[in-house]
Amino acid sequence: MVSVLAITGGRVVTPEGLIDGGVLVRDGRIAAVGSFDTPSDAETIDARGKLIAPGLIDVGVFAIDRPAFVAGGITRAVLMPDQGQIETVALVQHAAASGKPKVWVHPLAAATRGLEGGELAEIGLMARDGACGVATGRGWIADSGVMYRLLAYAGALGLRTVSHPEDGGLAGDAVMTDGETATRLGLAAAPAEAEALAVARDLLLVEATGAPIHFRQITTTRSIALVRAAKAKGLPVSCGITPAHLFLADSAVTGFRTFARLSPPLRDEGDRQACIDAVADGTIDLICSGHDPQGAEAKRLPFADAEAGMAGAESLLALCLGLVRDGRIGLERLFDLLSGAPARLFGLPGGALSVGAEADLLVVDSEAPWRIESGKMAAAAGNTPFDGLPVQGRVIRTIKGGVPIL
Repeated sequence: MVSVLAITGGRVVTPEGLIDGGVLVRDGRIAAVGSFDTPSDAETIDARGKLIAPGLIDVGVFAIDRPAFVAGGITRAVLMPDQGQIETVALVQHAAASGKPKVWVHPLAAATRGLEGGELAEIGLMARDGACGVATGRGWIADSGVMYRLLAYAGALGLRTVSHPEDGGLAGDAVMTDGETATRLGLAAAPAEAEALAVARDLLLVEATGAPIHFRQITTTRSIALVRAAKAKGLPVSCGITPAHLFLADSAVTGFRTFARLSPPLRDEGDRQACIDAVADGTIDLICSGHDPQGAEAKRLPFADAEAGMAGAESLLALCLGLVRDGRIGLERLFDLLSGAPARLFGLPGGALSVGAEADLLVVDSEAPWRIESGKMAAAAGNTPFDGLPVQGRVIRTIKGGVPIL
């Protein structure tokens, strides 16, 4: 255990802006930000020319992948209930311990038994023992009565419900968004309205119950408009998105590239641009990695048979820094999307560099060039749709609870 740690000479990312100086950590908590006298007994990290930023909080990961999280600067992971079907107290406790000692894991409780969309799971007991929210998993709850009861119950417990907004009746067995690319490839496709229909239904139920909801990913122009209108009415709604849906359109599937088979599927260029605008104007609250590594046996299949999902943890920050370089958002907004907002929405420690907070932080070389290469990733599997892409920005040090782990 490092009792005193001083990170000096960098540019500190705070909610109010960038300040020159460093961060002093004492007994696992931030003791000073900006200028301070370095104690003689402190272990020091020289951050000259680097950013000092809060550790990333990744909402909605599907696997605990410690090497990928450390490499990507993710110090807290909000785990979806799908892996191991987190629907009992014992499974919540097991999931919470699964990241030690490298990452804090905050499980989401399964909304229904077996994630089948029917009988509600023991949400209250799981919340008592550490679940930070409740989630419908990879699918949408089609039964409106069940969803109404879920929102009402979870809301009464002070939990936010994480929904996968995709009308299963309309989406069916589709593997792509309906459009030119799907037609050319001859793949089963569903209209983008499958997402907007699900969002509209859930927002009506939020209005009826007053309970908070988080859409794990919003990826279409119509869905964004619905969320924007709901926020204007004061409804407790939030939403996220992954870099894949910000930087790739459905044309990335050309050549039957299974690494680009995702859930929700990639959208057309108009939707992609609308998503970037929604990040810039604050409609989208957070950016998540969607980390869901799939092995070769799951991806080296005909496109329609391949598993959806991507490895996204270690490339999350580098890809998102592109939004800053393009002038769409500032660094303060970027780290709010990646750290601050997730902490606020799910009641988690960290998220910002402030005195007294838990010392989860990063040292980042925002200009460091590298290439995303699936065969060299730290992740359990390297199925990234960004394979071969040159990027800038690398995590140099990851510090969890005041202890350097990278």
